[in-house]
Parts: sequence; C-alpha cells; structure tokens
Amino acid sequence: MLILLFLQKKALSKLPEDFYLREDVVLIARELLGKVLYTKFEGKCCGGIITETEAYAGIRDHASHAYNGKRSQRTETMYSQGGTAYVYLCYGVHSLFNVVTNRRDVPDAVLIRGISPMTGIDVMLNRTGKSKVDKDFGTGPGKVARALGIHFSHSGTDLCGSNIWIEDEGIEAQEHEIYTGTRIGVDYAGDDALLPYRFVFTRYQKKI
Repeated sequence: MLILLFLQKKALSKLPEDFYLREDVVLIARELLGKVLYTKFEGKCCGGIITETEAYAGIRDHASHAYNGKRSQRTETMYSQGGTAYVYLCYGVHSLFNVVTNRRDVPDAVLIRGISPMTGIDVMLNRTGKSKVDKDFGTGPGKVARALGIHFSHSGTDLCGSNIWIEDEGIEAQEHEIYTGTRIGVDYAGDDALLPYRFVFTRYQKKI
C-alpha cells in the first residue's frame, strides 16, 4: 500500500503535458524555478531543484537557434511538441539541456542553467569528478547536464516519460527570491541580447 501511495504521489507531482504547451515561454521559464529536474539512467535516479533558467522565444528571437524559422538536423527537435527535451552540444564538449515549450512547429525552449542537487548526490559527484558539493556545483548548463547524466543523444526525449522528467514538489520561488536579468553569451543577438529572459532562484543560487 505504501509503495502504491508513493507511486501515485510521483504521478501527481510530475509536470503534465499541458504545462509545457502554453504559449508564454518567458512565463514558463520563470515558473520552472523551484521545480525538480530528475533523470533515471541505468537504474540510477538523480534530481535537483531548478535554480536558473533562460527563455528562448523561437523564430522571433535572434538568440534562438530557430531564429527566422531556421531548421536543421540539430534544431529540428525544437519544433517538436512542448514537453520534449532539446539537448545540443556546445563547443563540441558540453551537452546543454533545454525544455521545448508551446505547440508543435513553434520552436520555443527554456535552457536549464542551474540546479541545486537533491537526490542521487553521490552519483552526481562521481559523474562530475567532485568529492563534495561546493557553491558552484550545478551552476552552469554544462554542469547541469553532466551531473544528471544528460547527453546530447537524449535530445527528443519525452519529458512526461521515465528517463528525464520534471516534478512540482511544492517549492515556490517568492517574488523577492527571483533575480531577472539578461541572458548569458548571446551578444550576437543585438537588441534581443538585452531582453530580461534569464531567471535565478536566489534562495538556492547566490551566484548571479
């Protein structure tokens, strides 16, 4: 009975498809703060509280991979239905994990830039070659993916499935705990580089 109740709780707390299908990617990026990102690979479950996000507003956003309707083998996943993982390789080294939002063929996405480790910490430490969790652990999108075992080959994964998913566990970011600023590393985007599309949950992440 206890196992059944636990499984029912997990099913209820996993973000539903409707969460991702909404049109406002900036709102979704903000609301993802405090949600818990989980992975389960080879029987090892890890999770961390989402502490930093960046919104990318599809074809109208100069900073987006899909700006002006660009489609390629890499970006095609961005045109999937909301609730899909878009994971790409940065500088040929780092896998970066994004949450696709909106309806199919509208390539909005949210980059997960930071997590605060919560579950499977020993596994995450081993993956990252760390001996302990320091203040920068899980800060930066490459570190997020590495700690959680997310690889660019996981692009296209259904976030309502059992390998990568996000849960609402009642951790709410209050207004005074949210830093809003410009995105990092998008100077090429002109005026769009100045958009306030980056959000940090300062209760868990002090580095801005």
